[in-house]
Amino acid sequence: MVQIYNDYKDHADFLTVYVREAHPTDEWQMKSNVKEDVCYAQPKTLGQRVAIANDFIKRFNYPIAFGIDDINNAAEAAYSAWPERFYIIDETGRIAYRGGMGPFNYNPDEVRAWLASRYGAVKHDPPGPTPPLKPSATGST
Repeated sequence: MVQIYNDYKDHADFLTVYVREAHPTDEWQMKSNVKEDVCYAQPKTLGQRVAIANDFIKRFNYPIAFGIDDINNAAEAAYSAWPERFYIIDETGRIAYRGGMGPFNYNPDEVRAWLASRYGAVKHDPPGPTPPLKPSATGST
């Protein structure tokens, strides 16, 4: 998502909204959370939710504006956003794109395609070849 943001931030406003925790330690902990050291209990207060969001932003150097759902989960309920979902809201405030529910129908490529159809595609050069290794200064090969 960060690459899409970097490609289109001059054309569109982006906002990530943190809703309730998808895999909290006290509900549905996953091995991948332990492996990646992303282990939090489900927040019971807005302060706890803010602390988790701040940790995410700092850990991942997340550049996109970040909103936090209230502890009653109003945004999650209004947008069926749990555990993750993309929306595009147009200039008139109408939903122009409603992505599928994550994780299985969470498709950043659809968001990119919508933005490209509106603002033009952003092309990226493929990574170049790795330069050959040079012999060491000792002359050994």
